Amino acid sequence: MQEKLRIAVQKSGRLSEDSLKLLKECGIGVPNGNNQLKINAENFDAEILFLRDDDIPEYVQDGVADIGFVGENVMLEKNKATDIVERLGYGKCRLSIALPKTRKKLAIKDLDGMKIATSYPFILNKWLKQNKIKADIHVISGSVEIAPRIGLADAICDLVSSGSTLFSNELYEFETILKSEAVLISGKKLSPARKQLLEKLLFRIRAVKKAKYNKYVLLNAPNKSIEKICAYLPGINSPTIIPLAKEGWSSVHSVISESDFWNVIEKLKAAGAEGILIIPIEKMIE
Repeated sequence: MQEKLRIAVQKSGRLSEDSLKLLKECGIGVPNGNNQLKINAENFDAEILFLRDDDIPEYVQDGVADIGFVGENVMLEKNKATDIVERLGYGKCRLSIALPKTRKKLAIKDLDGMKIATSYPFILNKWLKQNKIKADIHVISGSVEIAPRIGLADAICDLVSSGSTLFSNELYEFETILKSEAVLISGKKLSPARKQLLEKLLFRIRAVKKAKYNKYVLLNAPNKSIEKICAYLPGINSPTIIPLAKEGWSSVHSVISESDFWNVIEKLKAAGAEGILIIPIEKMIE
């Protein structure tokens, strides 16, 4: 019987949507299962398991699932025997300590002796020990931000994205203790066949990620400027140069990183490039 890669995905929420979108971009179809907990993927030897995010690390550790899409914060908090095999670049957030606005101009050492409410006691306790701080951790499930207002705690440690929840509860972000994103985790006892399937999946995921972080650029340039322009456009190996019908001019094709995009474009214009076209890349395989 053909082995299938068992992939755990959060059953609802933003992380679920982004993970299923990534699988689709990798050519792996996930049919609408009408709230089924397990469904066979299309175009790939895999089963998709829809689970609570908090359960995914344990299920991957125990071999119920081979791999799982999960927030790094959840993986670290659960502290199970799993490995990160790929950072995915979405679902970014941060775990931060927040204090009431009335308690500003404090140093980290001033947390000593405070009561801190959190849903992440393991991560918080580890950070406190690293910073040699003795604080009293109060574990709360949900609505952590109200703890200082009702007198349950002096501070909180919770996930922050926009900061609007902190603002509405008269708190401010004091110290970030973890920057988190979605990660793909794996168990430590995959069979050879499932390891091979995982490698195939990682190959596809990396091709999709590279495409998102890069742009294809086409431009026209006078031949006298080609050398200078090519210095700004390394591409995958080197730029492609095609002579134009207009004498003394060529078309230059290359790839530029999203992070360097505007800086590179400004340099290309200054070097004499004209008619610059920027095209999204669907997949990028080196």
